[in-house]
Amino acid sequence: MSAGYHATRLAEDARRSTVWRTLWQHHFRHRIAPSDCVLDLGAGYGDFINNVTAARRIAVDLWPDMTHHLDPGVEALVGSADALDSIADGTVDYAFSSNLFEHLTQESVAKVLVSLNRVLSDRGQLTLLQPNYRYAYREYWDDYTHVTAWSHESLPDFLQAHGWEVTDVCPRFLPLSVKSRLPTWPILIAAYLKAPVKPLGKQMLITARPIR
Repeated sequence: MSAGYHATRLAEDARRSTVWRTLWQHHFRHRIAPSDCVLDLGAGYGDFINNVTAARRIAVDLWPDMTHHLDPGVEALVGSADALDSIADGTVDYAFSSNLFEHLTQESVAKVLVSLNRVLSDRGQLTLLQPNYRYAYREYWDDYTHVTAWSHESLPDFLQAHGWEVTDVCPRFLPLSVKSRLPTWPILIAAYLKAPVKPLGKQMLITARPIR
């Protein structure tokens, strides 16, 4: 993403950090072991990876200024999500990406999956947090950098067609954006994650692993 994009469409926002800190406490820390190697694709401001507790943390993004936002101990790789040559085979236990695949063509996503297949360990998995076009179609194209529409049906199908086993699909995991008028109080986020019905949820969460 260009510097202009981060200055306007994706400006730094303290609310985003609050959301990710709460997501770590109430969701992701139960799925990531302290001994894991965690890879964050499209890390941006580092809101996810900075909150992770793990033996090794790696952040990847095309945006050079990402490096200024990462906490000490987080390894920065400035480049595209499929350029993972500096990561050894089979060393990543948990790969994560938030709001990235909608910015990529299907061809580019397929290349990312090939790279991830190589670096993921035997127990490694990929978790994707994405706008769900099924529920966010009114706002989806407001972001001028979106190029591919994904839903909780199409993205799992794409993963399976490219040799991945989809292990979990949550069609409505979170509201679409911190730009909404919804409060970002940790207690409300925690309650939302536990709620059986999420009528305002427009972001999906999908987990998959490569079939070998």
